[in-house]
Amino acid sequence: MIEAVGLTKRYGAKTAVYNLSFQVRPGAVTGFLGPNGSGKSTTMRMMLGLDQPTSGHVTIGGHPFRSLPNAPRQVGALLDAKAVHGGRSARNHLLSLAQLAGIPAARVDEVLGVVGLQDVARKRSKGFSLGMGQRLGIAAALLGDPQVLLFDEPVNGLDPEGILWVRNLMRLLASEGRTVFVSSHLMSEMALTADHLIVIGRGQLLADMSVKDFISANSADFARVRVPDAQPEQREKLTAALTEAGGQVMSEPGGALRVTGLQLPRISDLAHGADVRLWELSPHQASLEEAYMRMTQGAVDYRSTVDQKAGLQQPVPGGGYAPPLPTVPEVPQQGWYAPPPPGQNPYAAPPVAAPAVPAPAAPAAGPADLTKRDTSEDAR
Repeated sequence: MIEAVGLTKRYGAKTAVYNLSFQVRPGAVTGFLGPNGSGKSTTMRMMLGLDQPTSGHVTIGGHPFRSLPNAPRQVGALLDAKAVHGGRSARNHLLSLAQLAGIPAARVDEVLGVVGLQDVARKRSKGFSLGMGQRLGIAAALLGDPQVLLFDEPVNGLDPEGILWVRNLMRLLASEGRTVFVSSHLMSEMALTADHLIVIGRGQLLADMSVKDFISANSADFARVRVPDAQPEQREKLTAALTEAGGQVMSEPGGALRVTGLQLPRISDLAHGADVRLWELSPHQASLEEAYMRMTQGAVDYRSTVDQKAGLQQPVPGGGYAPPLPTVPEVPQQGWYAPPPPGQNPYAAPPVAAPAVPAPAAPAAGPADLTKRDTSEDAR
């Protein structure tokens, strides 16, 4: 099990993750969702000991990752599929990882077969496509046969067959009692793969619940009703009847009506009583994508100016908006920092006028320019 308690991470004055607490239990696929810049990658890096929390802690099986004996046999992770030496073959890459963790070489050939790379095992990874690189990264995560697995965008670059394979693999791993934690932006895939969701926005927890409960809590079910297009008076008559019975009616693009507050049999009875012929009467439940958009719309940092035209910010009858996030406290910046551009430093003293002096002649020779970085240091 993975447990985060009060997890906070600051980079100077920027708070990436703030007071984040959750648990990831074994035996289920837990989806990790959030807009770009919400702190998902930072959180996963802290799980794996790659970043040190500013405060709080995260444990795997009750221990910090760095305290786990032979961690690759207990935790497998895919964070960056490109983190492979391009000159190495797929088999040699996995073999080097196996030797560091004391894993038999036979396991390398086994996982290459699991991910479908056995035919290209001896080819250099620099010639791999994006999808092949993802498969190699998944193979590295599975190498130690761990009980805890973390995947960041595991289906990125995969074709439909590959996506289906990853989906089935995640569910198989969870059915074996393993802890599976998956970060992804593909809502349709998460709806088919995940059992539980952890959603964050701007570094803070927004939701920790099952997929079914998440959709129900962040959407309002409605009925779609359509009458003959050539009879607008029928639409007006039906709207009046439904409104009088306590329903809420909204017009949809294309002429259909969205009705909430009334069950389908009641809508049918009211239409029959008003002598209105229906072309369509169908139930509708929000998808995971729609529920996610309504939950996180207040935590999106990069928003297109046409979002309102897409109807993504229209309130849903019965609620569905997430409460505004509290302000994350900023802290004074400490340590190394990049100086602001000239004229934009708010802490700089006002310039003092100085008498004009003639510019000195450029020296013929002098010490090296200290503002230029040593290229040999860069190479290191």
